[in-house]
Amino acid sequence: MRGSVVKRGKSWSVVVDTGNDPLTGRRRQRWHGGHRTKRDAEAALAEIVGSVNKGAYVPKSRQTLAEFTADWLAAIEPTLRPATSYSYARNLRLHVLPYLGATPLAGIDAGALNGLYAALLAEGRKDSEGGGLSPRSVRYVHTIAHRLFKDAVRWGRLARNPADAADPPRGTSSGSPDMVTWTAGELARFLDGARTTDRYWAAYLLLATTGMRRGEALGLRWADLDLTACRATIRQTVVTVNHEVQFGTPKTAKGRRSVSLDAVTVAGLREHRKAQAAERLLIGAGWRDHDLVFAKVDGTPLHPERFSREFTRRSARLGLPPIRLHDLRHGWATMALAAGVHPKVVQERLGHASISITLDTYSHVSPALHGEAAETVAALVFGTVR
Repeated sequence: MRGSVVKRGKSWSVVVDTGNDPLTGRRRQRWHGGHRTKRDAEAALAEIVGSVNKGAYVPKSRQTLAEFTADWLAAIEPTLRPATSYSYARNLRLHVLPYLGATPLAGIDAGALNGLYAALLAEGRKDSEGGGLSPRSVRYVHTIAHRLFKDAVRWGRLARNPADAADPPRGTSSGSPDMVTWTAGELARFLDGARTTDRYWAAYLLLATTGMRRGEALGLRWADLDLTACRATIRQTVVTVNHEVQFGTPKTAKGRRSVSLDAVTVAGLREHRKAQAAERLLIGAGWRDHDLVFAKVDGTPLHPERFSREFTRRSARLGLPPIRLHDLRHGWATMALAAGVHPKVVQERLGHASISITLDTYSHVSPALHGEAAETVAALVFGTVR
């Protein structure tokens, strides 16, 4: 590669010859201006030549982050799940582009990203409540930005990923919501109170006794159940994309799993199937058959958010401490670990990708388990000696 330095007015510029255009045959040159002295320009030229020799040279571009983002989202959309694609686009539109969208892509560095994260923590919420996003939400924005800039490097738009040097907040900081679960007695009280008055009772029962995710339970089909063998196989999920209900599949191989069912849950599901059959007869030709275990009265899938809101209303009517529907999953795991169920079994039933996720998520149970382990081993040792 050839290059030179040229004085333009009161400053110096670096001119880099990048060869001939393969389409037109014309000579291509890149200008890098703004150097105060000839020595500065020569140093910049040496750095550019070095980067070319290392294969790391990226010509400067006026493309903004907003322009690159549009190209990037269009390119990766076919490779993503619809819900993931929507989430990426929404988070970039709400939390990144308003702050950095007009900035040239090549002009974004770690400092700019850290400033963005600080702004989001302080005032990132776009709903009526206002205020800042949680550290976990800001870290998710960082994850999206990191992938975007990683692809920009791979596509030759950037020399390095600025997100590598950025400092996002820790997702497990005190800003994250605390895990709140019911006791076994409170859970039993909820299930007893909802049994005769709530058509979703069987769904609550299944969530509480298996630790399934909401979308997994709502996507469950009768074909996925073997009530004789007391097993449920998770193959389909229900998700929302831009507020519309869609069917999907578990995200990971560990998410596609078979879960054992207890006798009470099996009996509840058999009872629910009879009630659903009666509803189907009443609806007649209006029934839309998706083979769903839990569905609206016409057979169509339940909206996950509305299902969660109904759970919240039901628990409030019963005078129970407020928890999220997802906390039924946390509650099952907490009670299982406290009862001595092996963490590997808990991981497999929950569908976690690794046992480390299970142990990190439910680390609050560890002190009790450590104490029990100490006493158990001590009893084995000293009980035989004495």
